[in-house]
Amino acid sequence: MKSQLLEERIRRVTVLFSELSYRVVEDERSHNAYSATFEDEEGFQSGALIERGSRFLELAYALTFPPAFSQLMKVKLEEMLKVCYEYGCYVSLQQTATEIAFSVFTKIYYSGLTYYSLRDSLRDFRDCVAALMDLMEMEKPAEEAQ
Repeated sequence: MKSQLLEERIRRVTVLFSELSYRVVEDERSHNAYSATFEDEEGFQSGALIERGSRFLELAYALTFPPAFSQLMKVKLEEMLKVCYEYGCYVSLQQTATEIAFSVFTKIYYSGLTYYSLRDSLRDFRDCVAALMDLMEMEKPAEEAQ
């Protein structure tokens, strides 16, 4: 039996994302959860998770790197954590033989979920992701003087 509360939260979240000019590009539904990838007109994609027993909407973004970046990740990790803290996000770091995944998350409680709170939370979340991407950008070699 489907949870009416879960269905209402899914409807509410998808409507709010639509009002903020995001569209669902992929989604998956089970009796306990709903996950979706939302994309805006600029191509920014973020994952959203709605779980049946949870009191909040979770947004996620994963930055992935090849294993060769492990030393750079060690050097930059403290700065990356500071950036996430500054924007109120939390992280997960996982390394496999084929990649390093640095995932950034934020949560929004349903009791305060409005158009404006989601808009502001998405802005902060996107700013966090942009700051992390800037931080991890590889330095380009200096051009030789002619």
